[in-house]
Amino acid sequence: MPETHLRRRAALRSRIAERELDALLVVDLRNVRYLTGFTGSNAALLVHAEDDERTVFCTDGRYLTQSARQVPDLERLVERPCGPALAALTSAKGYRRTGYESHRVTVDELDELTGLAEGVELVRAPGLVEDQRMVKDDDEIEALRMACAAADRALADLIEQGGLRPGRTEREVARELETRMLDYGAAGPSFDTIVAAGANSAIPHHRPTDAELTTGDLVKLDFGALVDGYHSDMTRTFVLGAPADWQRELYDLVATAQAAGRAALRPGTAVADVDAAARGVVEAAGRGSEFLHGLGHGVGLEIHEAPSLAKTGEGRLLPGMAVTVEPGVYLGGRGGVRIEDTLVVRDGDPELLTLTTKQLVVV
Repeated sequence: MPETHLRRRAALRSRIAERELDALLVVDLRNVRYLTGFTGSNAALLVHAEDDERTVFCTDGRYLTQSARQVPDLERLVERPCGPALAALTSAKGYRRTGYESHRVTVDELDELTGLAEGVELVRAPGLVEDQRMVKDDDEIEALRMACAAADRALADLIEQGGLRPGRTEREVARELETRMLDYGAAGPSFDTIVAAGANSAIPHHRPTDAELTTGDLVKLDFGALVDGYHSDMTRTFVLGAPADWQRELYDLVATAQAAGRAALRPGTAVADVDAAARGVVEAAGRGSEFLHGLGHGVGLEIHEAPSLAKTGEGRLLPGMAVTVEPGVYLGGRGGVRIEDTLVVRDGDPELLTLTTKQLVVV
């Protein structure tokens, strides 16, 4: 998709120019991928503020063939390490002010860059690419749709074929769910799959163990698929056998809070207000202290990226942002419920990408 990456670099150049920089040194591999399409393990990019003809992509000799295919439209420097090689290039080209990703460069690395960029002022420029990445373009949203679809289909198969049943271990369920996502086109899971049964479901980020699922358990599944570098994220909570009254009440409370959070996803809304919309439902029920985390987060090339839908979150929603809405209530020693969707903020209603039912499913 050379045209897509060309558009992204053009948009970034405007940000670079606004900072009165001659160029931006991009060292984060996810940002390099976003701007070029390159998927290798070693690369950096020097984006010029004025045009692509002066933008330079750097990788090492292992990726000669791959980079020629994936990045055919940029000048290529074959060197290692890439960041220092491009820093030296800023000096050779006479750039006066060059931004660098200060949130990704260590103190020792900065010392090396400064020594090589002789006569160049290196300027902290954190988050320029990440700020742009918050609003997804059509290609990114399509990748997210495919990632969410792979997760939806994998979960449907797991349930339909009896994969969630008493006697199985949390690890077995997690392994099968991840394998099924691969069958539906995922390159892998978005993150370590969470399967939490019984009292373990009250631990927000429980790691699967050899604990067996038991009749009467709440079972929380938090998982996602990775497709074309983009992450999906979904949580569903099930009950094995007839639910107890407290389980159904807890589920209904979280479902109501999740619906309130989804309804608040409107352009212009402060991200902290989205969190408050869902959290207020839980607090009104007297369980505010058992909602232990923020409401959600951005998703894309990273499983957790801006914006943060939390009490402390900053900024406002924009059309095209892809976010999760995932309230949870956790009763220590008994069980917990979390319901999570991945959605895209739109001018009207948000677009729901995770389509598995949010009705309480009894298996």
